[in-house]
Formats: sequence, C-alpha cells, structure tokens
Amino acid sequence: MRVRPVILVPFLWLALFFLAPLAIVLRLAFSESAQARPPYRPVFAWADGWQVWLEKVKALGLSNFEAMLDEPLYADAFFSSVGLAAAGTLLVLLIAYPLAYAIARAPRDRRLFLLTLIVVPFWTSFLIRIYAWIALSKPEGLINHALKSLGLIDAPLPLFGNHLAIIIGIAYSYLPFMVLPLYATLEKLDWSLEDAARDLGATRLRAFWRVTFPQTWRGIIAGVLLVFVPALGEFIVPDLLGGSDTLMIGKVLWSEFFGNRDWPLASALAVMLLLLLALPLAVLRVLEDRRETV
Repeated sequence: MRVRPVILVPFLWLALFFLAPLAIVLRLAFSESAQARPPYRPVFAWADGWQVWLEKVKALGLSNFEAMLDEPLYADAFFSSVGLAAAGTLLVLLIAYPLAYAIARAPRDRRLFLLTLIVVPFWTSFLIRIYAWIALSKPEGLINHALKSLGLIDAPLPLFGNHLAIIIGIAYSYLPFMVLPLYATLEKLDWSLEDAARDLGATRLRAFWRVTFPQTWRGIIAGVLLVFVPALGEFIVPDLLGGSDTLMIGKVLWSEFFGNRDWPLASALAVMLLLLLALPLAVLRVLEDRRETV
C-alpha cells in the first residue's frame, strides 16, 4: 500500500520544527558551560558517530540537572509559573465561557460578527497590545483616571507591577484561545435538550449545569491547554507587567541564556519545563481514551 505524499507533510513539519530543535536543546542540556563562543563545550559532537555517542552515554553526567535541583530559585520559578498560569487560565475560562455561550445562542447571522470582535485584537502585534494594557493599567493610566473621575476610588488600584497584573495580562492576551474552542463545542449542541430540562421543572441555571455544561468538557480541556501551555512559559507578560520580584520560568530562561550565558543550564530548564507539560498531558490523554472505551 502506497503512502500518499500529503500524509508525510505533517510528519516532516513536526520533524523539522519540533524534533530537530528538541534534539539541539537536549544536546545543549548535556553539554558543559564554558567561557567561549558559543558558551558551551558539547559532550555530543555531530561528527563523532553513533559508536562514540554510545560510549559517552554510558559515562553521561547530569550536572546541569543536578545544579538546577540544588538551587531553590528554579523550583520557585516553576511553582510560581504554574500558579500564575493556572490563575490566568481560570480567569480566561470564567470570562470566555459566558462569551462563547452568548455567541453560540445568538442568531446565526450575528455569530460571525461577534466572533470577529473576539479575534480583532489578534490583528495587532502582541507586544503592542501589552504596551496598550500598560497605558491602561498604570496608576496614572486611563482606568484609574476614569474611576477617580467618577468618584469610585480615592487611590489608584494596583493593576500594574504585581502578580494581579500578570494574571490579567494573561487573560487579556489569550482570551480568543479559550473562546474559539468553547464556541466550536457549544455551537454543535442540541439546545432542545436544555429546553426540555426546563420544561420538566429545572431552573435555567440547573438546566445549564446538568445538561449543557457536561457536554462542553472537550472544549474546556482544549481551551485550557491552549491557554495554560503558552502562559506557563510566558516571558513578555511578566517582564512588562510584573514587578521586579516576579519569578516565572520564562524570565529565568531568558536570564540564563542572555544574562548568565549558561546555555546548558538554560537548556536543562527547558527540558524540565517540557517534561512538566508532557507528563500531565500524557496522563490526561490516557484517561480520555479510557473514558471513551467505557
């Protein structure tokens, strides 16, 4: 049986833009830091050949990973990144679900316009949008100025330079990533089931919670992954919106690569971040397959 060339395209794409960079990062993670250009001594050289590589694997050390585990800073960065990314993802979900639900229940001729309003911010540079939010959220920014003018606050709200600013920035930046998969799921639902539940005596909220919400788990999981994964390694949002004490793995990676020029240690951090993401996703996939087979 001949394999159609079109099937090979995504595999070639993954090999070129995922497996090849991953191999380079792994090679760097097992290298030794050095005062040179580039700033490392590779343990595995491309010209050594497979036999030399196998011999080196037997004597392979994990000094970069051990250094990462010995320094509490990196563990704190991982936990802080997970907490901030999770909080931002939760905020995005709380905002995006009502939006997606309202768009899915809107008349069909208005849905495209409403979805366009959600996607329009993506027509602008990500960096420009973050700078726009800085102008809005600073103590002398538009939000605090408007609230003061209305007499609603006496002192500026702390919307900039803290963890709250990072969480809001994640929600502001990644909202469409949650709205679109949720809408794709909600738009396919049979709304007569919710109406039937209400006819049988259920309140609007109970009908939604018992009938509609359980059918949207796939959209929720897809949206959460699309937001949480990039937010976990975010660099621009914490660097521009967070304070000087903000600790996220994206900023630590940048500091190790460009500040300390310790490429092997930074690569080891990147590998650990990949494992931190890949293992829960693999477990989630196994649980999803088991649920489908039951």
